[in-house]
Amino acid sequence: MLKGQVVKLDRGYPLVRTEDGRLVRCEHATALVKGEHVRAVIGDFVEVNAPEGHDKGIIESICPRSRAFVRKDPTERAVPQVLAANFDRVFVAQPLADVNVRRLERELVLAYETGAAVTVVLTKADLAEDEEHVVAVRDRVRALVGPDVQTIVVTENDPSSIEAVRALVPPGTTAVLIGKSGVGKSSMVNMLVGAELQDTTPVREDGKGRHTTVSREMVPVPGGGSIVDMPGVRGLGLWDADAGIGAAFADVEELAEHCRFRDCRHADEPGCAVRAAVESGELSPERFASYQALRQETAEVAERREEARRMRGEKASNAGKPQRKGKPRPRKR
Repeated sequence: MLKGQVVKLDRGYPLVRTEDGRLVRCEHATALVKGEHVRAVIGDFVEVNAPEGHDKGIIESICPRSRAFVRKDPTERAVPQVLAANFDRVFVAQPLADVNVRRLERELVLAYETGAAVTVVLTKADLAEDEEHVVAVRDRVRALVGPDVQTIVVTENDPSSIEAVRALVPPGTTAVLIGKSGVGKSSMVNMLVGAELQDTTPVREDGKGRHTTVSREMVPVPGGGSIVDMPGVRGLGLWDADAGIGAAFADVEELAEHCRFRDCRHADEPGCAVRAAVESGELSPERFASYQALRQETAEVAERREEARRMRGEKASNAGKPQRKGKPRPRKR
């Protein structure tokens, strides 16, 4: 039995680098996927059997994951889809000249949910109107993501900017790079490795990105670890993302701690500190609306999961159960 790590995943079969450095194209053992629909993803550590006379290795088991990037499967009502595993950092890429704040908030929630370190990378800064534009967008994004998340501006005209990214992928670590198609992820990987490893394609005339990267691959960074350029993911459905929302919207969560009721929905309850912050201008209505929408989405997914459990005859979990309403917080002394 060989041990190794999945280093590439495309529309075919996983490519596994074994401990002795060999690359083995593999398929999954029937017993592994039957019933549970488990598949190895990029970054997974696996055990592989290489039977004589067989043209592919067989993945017999997948080792426990230290962390995983998970979204709700866009083709299913209540099924998680793991996109990558066993990484240390998530880079969230957004084009500086066209930052999509609502998508960035969602990407941050999913990134935080993994438990990995999170960094925002503003790409294509050379397309900005001027330096003042660069500084204004950078400061706006920094205000959104908070002081604990580093925000890096990357431009092909400034080699030091890519070195700041390289420093966050030291030897022995793996980073995952996420962002929609056309934001410059492949270009950034090419700058990191100093070669045109990834094809790049300009965005379409309607502003929508083309899917240049269609496979997931761990790319070695010279002098550093590895980076995974994820294909542009259009669907970013949340899955069990309460912790990620709490981290991405720490300012809202902190305000909620001062609401009169523990289970305040921030709608029409008396003593709602969040709604008061919106009315006073301390919290923007757009950010509050985004927070509410993401919380509602997560709650609906939890309800569908419970419904699926009941249909399978399984005992319902405590997740998604409504709490008793109207219980005030104890007064602080």
